[in-house]
Order: sequence, then structure tokens, then C-alpha cells
Amino acid sequence: MATVEKMPMLQMGYDKLNAQLRELKAERPLIVDAIEEARAHGDLSENAEYHAAKERQGQVEATIADLEDKLSRAQIIDPTTLSGDKIVFGATVTLLDEDEKPVKYQIVGQAEADAKVGMISYNSPLGRALIGRQIGEEVEVSVPSGDKFYLVDKIDFI
Repeated sequence: MATVEKMPMLQMGYDKLNAQLRELKAERPLIVDAIEEARAHGDLSENAEYHAAKERQGQVEATIADLEDKLSRAQIIDPTTLSGDKIVFGATVTLLDEDEKPVKYQIVGQAEADAKVGMISYNSPLGRALIGRQIGEEVEVSVPSGDKFYLVDKIDFI
């Protein structure tokens, strides 16, 4: 029997996915109306509005199914309830790069990752390299621009 793989995420990521799902479900009746209106124009074989509306309907339904799947497998983790001296999912980590400049990342789920705001997926190359590390350990990560080296400086659970 297949087991359902849980998808760890923070409450913020869960709420974001839920909001997307609500928006898409609200769009459903509008798409149906657009299809009906386009259908009323006659010949469907050369009706661009009809084909565009049907394509959008397919996209919306696929995205809804994907979001519902992710939400059903969500395992919400509250980083404030965690502790320890190792980097785990939800931890906020301060690293020192090769120039000893501090960089800060929070280890999050795939659905909420956004490197621009310092949230990296636990499945990313850097996320995988950090999990299980402790303060003072060096981390080497292979990225497209070459190998990067970091020193784990601080671990917070906030």
C-alpha cells in the first residue's frame, strides 16, 4: 500500500496556498460564463474566445487539483516549538560566506520558498546541505555559478 508523503510547510505557506485555492475557485464561475458567452457566438472551430476560455478552465482546474493535493498532505510546522543545536526544517540560520559577510535563511517547504526574501526550500542544494549541521560547521554547496562555502554562525527557531 502506498503511503502519502507529507509536505512540511510553515503556517504562512499553508495560508498562502489556501488563499490561492480560494481565488481560483472563485474564478470558476467566471470561466463558465466566458465559455457560455463564446459558445453563443456560433462556430466553435474558429472561435478564439471559446478556445482561450477552455484553455484557462483547464489551467485553473489543474492548479486547483495541485493545490488541494498539497494542502491535503500539508504538515504544518511551527518553528517556535522547535529547539536544539542542529539545523532542521523551520530553523532560521545565519551563515558567514567566504567574505565573512552574514547571510540569513529560513529552511521552509517547496511551496513557500523564495530565496529573494531569505526563505529556501529544504530540498534546494543549500537546504539539503544545511539540514543536520551545527554551529561552527563548514558547508560546501555546488551551485551553477560554482562551489560556495559557508560557516554556520547561528541557528534560531523563530
